[in-house]
Amino acid sequence: MSPLGPWSIILIAIVALLIFGPKKLPELGKAFGSSLREFKNATKGLAEDDDEKKREKDQV
Repeated sequence: MSPLGPWSIILIAIVALLIFGPKKLPELGKAFGSSLREFKNATKGLAEDDDEKKREKDQV
């Protein structure tokens, strides 16, 4: 079983709702999603750069 069971996730959601309020949670979710997308694109770009360097090194 995973360390975060269904009851843990429900508890975390309730605490977040109490701390941030129902109006702020969608904004936080949107910010988290855009940050995650930006991080994913940055790591993808780094992996592509490494692949290009390997190809250049193999050609020489």
